[in-house]
Amino acid sequence: MNKHELYLEEFLPYQLSYLTNLVSQDLANLYTERFGIAHTEWRVMAVLGITSGVSAAYVAEKTAMDKVAVSRAINGMIKRGLIDRKFAHDDKRRSELALSETGRKKYQKIVPLVQEYEKTLLKQLDENETQALSTVLSKLTEFIRPR
Repeated sequence: MNKHELYLEEFLPYQLSYLTNLVSQDLANLYTERFGIAHTEWRVMAVLGITSGVSAAYVAEKTAMDKVAVSRAINGMIKRGLIDRKFAHDDKRRSELALSETGRKKYQKIVPLVQEYEKTLLKQLDENETQALSTVLSKLTEFIRPR
């Protein structure tokens, strides 16, 4: 291979993106049809499932998703009664988001499904590979994460 050729299958950013897309699509099969939750909505729901009273900007940061995509997902989820939004006392421009009762019930039904998916996926690796994967992902994330 010369320096002007790119083999996608050997290019790490492509490999990571491709795997992420495959996993996201496969995982979405667990909750999209059954619960009517899109993968962007699941990411929002996953953040709000463990942290309430946060802003859309916080959700975007935690999911590394585009702010427009996060906003679109949040607005759709508010309309469907999955998220409650109230405005901060100190700054009426900043909204605080939380799962509604309906959203929390869906979240609690989806979590065991995605945890089982993760377990099945990780069974493809032995213990050393699982630890190595965790280490590599942490190192690469720390290197790329905005400072």
